[in-house]
Amino acid sequence: MIGIVDYGMGNLFSVSKALERLSANYFISADKSELLQADALIIPGVGSFRDAMERLPADTIKEFAASGKPLLGICLGMQLLFENSEENGLTEGLGLLQGGVRRFPGKSRNGKPYKVPHMGWNRLEFVKESPLLKNLTEDYVYFVHSYYVNAENSDVLLAKTVYNEQVSAVVGRDNILGMQFHPEKSSRLGMALLGNFLKMVEERKAVRR
Repeated sequence: MIGIVDYGMGNLFSVSKALERLSANYFISADKSELLQADALIIPGVGSFRDAMERLPADTIKEFAASGKPLLGICLGMQLLFENSEENGLTEGLGLLQGGVRRFPGKSRNGKPYKVPHMGWNRLEFVKESPLLKNLTEDYVYFVHSYYVNAENSDVLLAKTVYNEQVSAVVGRDNILGMQFHPEKSSRLGMALLGNFLKMVEERKAVRR
């Protein structure tokens, strides 16, 4: 059973529909006791980092993460897993992964301006083996974001892309995972990534029995 965290800032409909297409059982909740009983949690997210941290049940999510059960952040939800963001002033995140969230400067190193937000399809480059990427082929996924994580020198970087800056597209350590793009809107590869996440959930659930 997958719990989708409802804190008023996630695209709950598109994430839940993607899980339905994968025949996954899920529920949407903001209730601590319900969320802690889930086999895995998904934190979706659209909007401002600071607003999200004010609304997010942070203590519940940290308690869930400490249990060892899989936790997946999507788009803003991935950014919230990190230590801080400079959006609307420096704001503390969940601190489950090391690193910070920075705004695309909107100007390349040679001074050429580029569009912010980053919106569109970019190809993933796999960096590190992970059950999340198992048996998958590098392909395009769909991004919409003005802020990014560059975890180039971190052991959490699983896949990256480039939009003038290097963008950490898929991150993970142990049971804490994140995708900067929207897998539910990313065609075949996005659904395959969610499918691999569900396999991880089943495998970890079997181990706990």
